[in-house]
Amino acid sequence: MNENSETQKLLHKFILNQCNLEESNEVVDYYRKNKLTTDFPTVEDIKILVDEIPEMDEATADKIFSKILISAKETESTAIETKKFPMFKYISVAASIIVLLSIGWSYQHGFFKQKNDLIINSNDITLQLANGDVQIISAGNKSQVTDSEGNIVANHNGNKIAYDTETPLEKLVYNTIKIPYGKRFELELSDGTIVHLNSGTTLKYPVRFIAGENRQVFLDGEAFFDVTKDKKHPFIVNADNLNIRVLGTHFNVSSYPEDNLTDVVLVEGSVGLYTANEKFDANKNTVLKPGYKGSFNKKDNHIETKPVITYVYTSWMEGRLTFKNMTFNDITKKLERRYNVTIVNQNKKLANEKFYASFGDEPIEKVLSYFNDVHGINYTIKNNEILIK
Repeated sequence: MNENSETQKLLHKFILNQCNLEESNEVVDYYRKNKLTTDFPTVEDIKILVDEIPEMDEATADKIFSKILISAKETESTAIETKKFPMFKYISVAASIIVLLSIGWSYQHGFFKQKNDLIINSNDITLQLANGDVQIISAGNKSQVTDSEGNIVANHNGNKIAYDTETPLEKLVYNTIKIPYGKRFELELSDGTIVHLNSGTTLKYPVRFIAGENRQVFLDGEAFFDVTKDKKHPFIVNADNLNIRVLGTHFNVSSYPEDNLTDVVLVEGSVGLYTANEKFDANKNTVLKPGYKGSFNKKDNHIETKPVITYVYTSWMEGRLTFKNMTFNDITKKLERRYNVTIVNQNKKLANEKFYASFGDEPIEKVLSYFNDVHGINYTIKNNEILIK
């Protein structure tokens, strides 16, 4: 083999694990000739022989990395066969390992990180399991949710996860789902309770509710609960410092960290409201009736109630935006969550203006156009940022 471009091409081919037996032997012969030794080449040896380390895309690297794992298993389970071609077996594995060098030091670390640590996009719906593992939930796919022992505890289909009522668990084990801005999702808990999750929401809940224990979940964001009736096991939603206790009913809870109030709107049944450090007492705590909203002030722990049109607070499940006597400042928060955008309002006078408006599943440009028509606001949109002057 001559030391020319053909040599380098063959060395590159060797690094990419594309050599056949004859070509691999040719590389070994070349190595021995240049190193004046009978030893087999090491990773560093081959690196020195290659003028330029070949580049490859991530897909190619993934395939070759898989070959490394397969080759390692084969080496372990076929020791007798390996004795027939010891040199080729050694070179085959060595060539595969050298792939890591071909993608550079920085990518090498990133490559292993992709294998061990999930790369999560800010737009991904994620499900954190009891053992800390995180799964990305794609609305267009189907998948299964398993526990630490590999038992199937739930099934994911499209925009919903349904938990198994027959899950063989005897202690409370929690999953946590996070919905990013711009998306909505639905859960069916192990007792049959349906939970609609709005954008920017996190819910922590048991994989299975345990007999003799309250059915308690933890909410950060907004959700509509259709709770399965069970008089023996009260259903409690913990929303920061507020507890919402029900036996079986339909209600909406909005408790975003950036909001001053936690709003609970009751559609059907009854709910009791009390602070997290209190014990529920139906005679002392606030009890809502259908058609009422309870607003919990996070600063002073005070609860106020008033009658409302419940649809205003639940229409988001249908993809609608409904504003009733709402300040523009609060409206921008809802728009940011709904459309996954950042809104910078430099019009301070506009911030406290109140509006009545309702929109369907429409692009944000149409929503802004409405405010431009009624108030003449001046705005610009660049990427995902909206500037209002």
